[in-house]
Amino acid sequence: MHSLQSPDYSLLISRHAGIRVQQASAAIRLLEEGNTIPFIARYRKEMTGELDENQLRDIAQRYEFEKTLYARKTDVLRLLEEQGVLADEELASNLLNNIASASTLTEVEDIYRPYRPKRKTRASVAKARGLEPLAAWLLQAAPNTPQSAIEAQAAAYVSPDQEVPTVEDALQGALDILAEQISDDAKTRQLVRSLTLRKASLRSAAVDPDAVTVYQQYYDYTEPLRKVPPHRILAMNRGEREAVLKVSIVAPQEEILSVLTNHHIGMYPVPDAPCAARYRADAVADAYKRLIAPAVEREIRADLTERAEAHAIQIFGQNLRSLLLQPPLRKKRVLGVDPAYRTGCKLAAVDDTGKLLEVAVIYPTPPQNKVQEATETVLQLLARHELDVIAIGNGTASRETEAFIADCVRAFHESSDRVVPYLIVSEAGASVYSASPLAGEEFPDLDVSERSAISIARRVQDPLAELVKIDPQSVGVGQYQHDVSQKELAAQLRAVVESAVNQVGVDVNTASPSLLAYVSGLTRSTAKNIVAFREQNGRFRSRAALAQVPRMGPKTLEQCVGFLRIPDGDNVLDATPIHPESYPVVEQLLARTGRDAAVLRNPPERSAWLAALQAQPLHELAADLGVGAPTLRDILEALERPGRDPREDVAPPVLRTDVMKLEDIAVGMELAGTVRNVVDFGAFVDVGVKNDGLVHISELSDSYVRHPMDVVSVGDVVQVRVIQIDLVRGRLGLSMKRGGPV
Repeated sequence: MHSLQSPDYSLLISRHAGIRVQQASAAIRLLEEGNTIPFIARYRKEMTGELDENQLRDIAQRYEFEKTLYARKTDVLRLLEEQGVLADEELASNLLNNIASASTLTEVEDIYRPYRPKRKTRASVAKARGLEPLAAWLLQAAPNTPQSAIEAQAAAYVSPDQEVPTVEDALQGALDILAEQISDDAKTRQLVRSLTLRKASLRSAAVDPDAVTVYQQYYDYTEPLRKVPPHRILAMNRGEREAVLKVSIVAPQEEILSVLTNHHIGMYPVPDAPCAARYRADAVADAYKRLIAPAVEREIRADLTERAEAHAIQIFGQNLRSLLLQPPLRKKRVLGVDPAYRTGCKLAAVDDTGKLLEVAVIYPTPPQNKVQEATETVLQLLARHELDVIAIGNGTASRETEAFIADCVRAFHESSDRVVPYLIVSEAGASVYSASPLAGEEFPDLDVSERSAISIARRVQDPLAELVKIDPQSVGVGQYQHDVSQKELAAQLRAVVESAVNQVGVDVNTASPSLLAYVSGLTRSTAKNIVAFREQNGRFRSRAALAQVPRMGPKTLEQCVGFLRIPDGDNVLDATPIHPESYPVVEQLLARTGRDAAVLRNPPERSAWLAALQAQPLHELAADLGVGAPTLRDILEALERPGRDPREDVAPPVLRTDVMKLEDIAVGMELAGTVRNVVDFGAFVDVGVKNDGLVHISELSDSYVRHPMDVVSVGDVVQVRVIQIDLVRGRLGLSMKRGGPV
């Protein structure tokens, strides 16, 4: 019985990730023990050598890949054993070595290909007709064996009973067998794959050249495979799916055939000279054109698509993270506006905690145009509820509604001497949330459209808390997100949301079940149990009380408790990201300096106390306390600003009091704007006109930009210069050269 040695996963992952073996080993062990990635990244830094979340996710993915690869290798070896292929020790040794050294699933499948049971093929039919010995003879014959000798050899296999009526039929069957053997050769496939990837081009052509579609730039388009950017691959794929484009790989056939011919017969036969070498060359050509090329094209296109999808998912994830981490406008009473034409604009006033105060519907836009009545309603809401900000959704009728709201802002200022600014808010996914069971539970008596206005208002107060209620795919900050694997997209986006939620931390006394469900270690059912326990027993006064929540086991509590905050609890440390397992370290710090916990609640005293502690070398202090230096550093940083929200360090959104039209803008104008989306070719920026302007990648900086995300993120407030205006198509070209984040 033959077997493979179990791989050293730590060694493989250390090489892949460029980290020490000990780091890889610790990460694998912690993951296998059921620890979450946010928990490991934050609270197990000494064990992993301070690997961050991105590194840990990469390790987790690579670990799963390596386990899958080993499982497939083991399965292939079992199948070969069952087929009796490994009875020959020399062959078995070669196969074992090749399988063991294979680093991809494709390599493993190439090795197994000659032995995989096949459906009926031309070669299998020829073998059934007894032509395998003729194929073997043709392969071994001297290259210059003449046609007459070949035909004489083939004549012995002519048999009407075996359905081989002529010499030509016998030779063709033998060539079919040789072609399949060549096609099944792993080295041959690797040669073709390598040459195609290096030298082929991706070509797209129009199915109907006269049709007017969004794919016209691809109607006659060719680009080297190695240079095609991910977004172009996905665009061509979509055009092909919609039957607008025909997409293919154009390979250097003559060069590939030359290399394969040399590889298999060691010479170039004279064209049209009948001899054994010529027959073998014909078999090589048939193997490539009929069997290998179509399969390799499918493989390469699938691989290109997979890579392009992975890239698109990564872009979506980074945009989503930036959107989730937008700074909240705290202590603001907000009027949410969901624009529309025929059905009217829905209004929702919420207090500074997000509690609904009042809803209304107005009709300031066509076809009703009830502007005066709508104005009175808005002014009354602003005054009655003392609202601070107006949030307008960016969907249908957004800009018309913005113009109306700007007039209301001016009118309110004139009547009350108080300015209530507005801002445009992405309403992507608001309708999805409004129609969800969650929204139905929260606002059972409201219309779906009224719920969306509430969502828009709350997105200003706390983007993270509100956006977690929405399926991440619906947030609308991606590129071709509907063209990628929805399973992979969902997994990646959940990881992004989880990371953002745990980076910020969650107030356990105000968080919704939707928000709590993303906390490290918690499930949806545990999150609901926390809220139910809170509603039944009142606010949590300490993290320790979380242990009383039903189904909150020790492991779950360990994973989640550091990310749950109690701002006004009995223990000031419960408002920090310090894990309860490290509370004794803080107690030691207090005891060493003769202080008590009261110093932590007094900002001036706390600052002086921390300054004295930080004057000591960190590693020496950590050694005295018996704690790792990274953990001590995190403890001291958390004590500096208990309850700190990392989103506070980001520039606040742009608030406006007046509206601009595209006609109001001139080339050369300098404007402040908010980045709404980042894609491979640039960034879309809202500068206060109907459509977002595009800052092409070439205009993002005076220096070379590898990718737009190296320069900007969703939510950034940037200074831009107008470089192009297209009034007909409503397009605005912007530049950040000589300008940037403000």
